[in-house]
Amino acid sequence: MSQPEQKLVQYLGEARATEVGLVSVLRSQIAITPRGSYRKGLEEHLAQTRDHAQRVQKRLSELDGARSPLQVFVGFTETLISQMVALTKTPFDLLRGSGGEEKVLKSAKDACASEALEIATYAALERFATAVGDEQTAALAASIRDDEERMLERILSEIPELADGVVEAEVEGKSSYDITQTGAADAAREVVEDVKQTARDAQGRARRAAQQARKVPGVAQVEGQIKGLAASEEDLAITRYDSLTAEEIVGRLPELSQIELVKVDSYERKHLNRTTVLNRVGVLRRQEPWPGYDELTVAEIDAVTQDLTQREAKDVVAYERAHKNRAGVLRSAERETANA
Repeated sequence: MSQPEQKLVQYLGEARATEVGLVSVLRSQIAITPRGSYRKGLEEHLAQTRDHAQRVQKRLSELDGARSPLQVFVGFTETLISQMVALTKTPFDLLRGSGGEEKVLKSAKDACASEALEIATYAALERFATAVGDEQTAALAASIRDDEERMLERILSEIPELADGVVEAEVEGKSSYDITQTGAADAAREVVEDVKQTARDAQGRARRAAQQARKVPGVAQVEGQIKGLAASEEDLAITRYDSLTAEEIVGRLPELSQIELVKVDSYERKHLNRTTVLNRVGVLRRQEPWPGYDELTVAEIDAVTQDLTQREAKDVVAYERAHKNRAGVLRSAERETANA
């Protein structure tokens, strides 16, 4: 894939991640908005956003057949991060403002900001695609940008009426907003489930590419951090994690791969934040003997040990003793240190 094509794929991936994240945000905004013209606009915006995500994904699929595993993995993490941002923002949307009318007004202002970001995203994509001669991508970006500009204009037209509603509620004491009639709680739960399902689906699609991408230094750390942020107890390599003491967990940590260690680190910091566990994770976290080592079986490691230098064999021995301590690997690596 040429450099211009790589950049086009990057910009399309960023656009798709923005659209996917916005779907969850729009659902939360709809949930707190009473029926009326503004809610109807948001519902149309949601349908339009889903359509845009599909159109961008179609073009991305046409261009990214030659993407490297690392590029695929980066695209996966961008989408997952967008979903996680939406997940953390949703309950915040339900709490902001002193009254329902003000919540809706703040939602509208946020929607304007989102539209401006999307307009800029597609304007940049259109310009770059035109410059490198990709007329199909340029036309797609221009079409979506036009949609976003019209939607921004529509939302802006709603602002005066929404502001008047705040005046009536906050100044005149004539609030008519009833959050129990908006289905906010149900919608918030649906958003959470959507985010979790999207994460599961994205992980499934990216698993094979991620396994290859882990052979690139540093990717394992990124993957562990992302997965740790989204993980539940059941996702961790240590079963019944939440019911174990710090000492019990510390005893299990050497069995874990570098990805699993970073995942535990992120999960632990998010929940109990126990110093004993975090310190031990910190000791065990280190560079693998070579990128992708943790993904290999004993037989696969044994097959390459004969090609190792004495220094590399010693690194394998030290790493294995600190982690899984597999007898077969140690025998092979120690044999090479003796023969070198």
